[in-house]
Amino acid sequence: MKKKYRIKKNKEFQAILGNGKSFANRQFIVYYNTIPQNENIRIGISVGKKIGKAHLRNKIKRYIREYFNKYKNKLPNNINIVVIARKQTAEMGLPEFEASLNHIFSKLGFLNKK
Repeated sequence: MKKKYRIKKNKEFQAILGNGKSFANRQFIVYYNTIPQNENIRIGISVGKKIGKAHLRNKIKRYIREYFNKYKNKLPNNINIVVIARKQTAEMGLPEFEASLNHIFSKLGFLNKK
């Protein structure tokens, strides 16, 4: 994922977590806020140490990044999103990740039917 699509700084994470809206299912918690002047969607990913060892956490992050690379054209450009993975993601494969995140973003009304 290119730099312009990433949220890396703790200050930016805290701004979204503190002032943003949230939605959750059993696998993920998604915080978001809209920024009218944003040109691109920006994504922050958080996978805690309770989920598993480093190779498992990295796999989860790769799956989330792959999802956003696939669907970034269907999501609105003026939002910042922080995705927090829950423990249930440790046993999931890529199709389950996609279905779970699609569920969240369709409930939020972010997935455009293009």
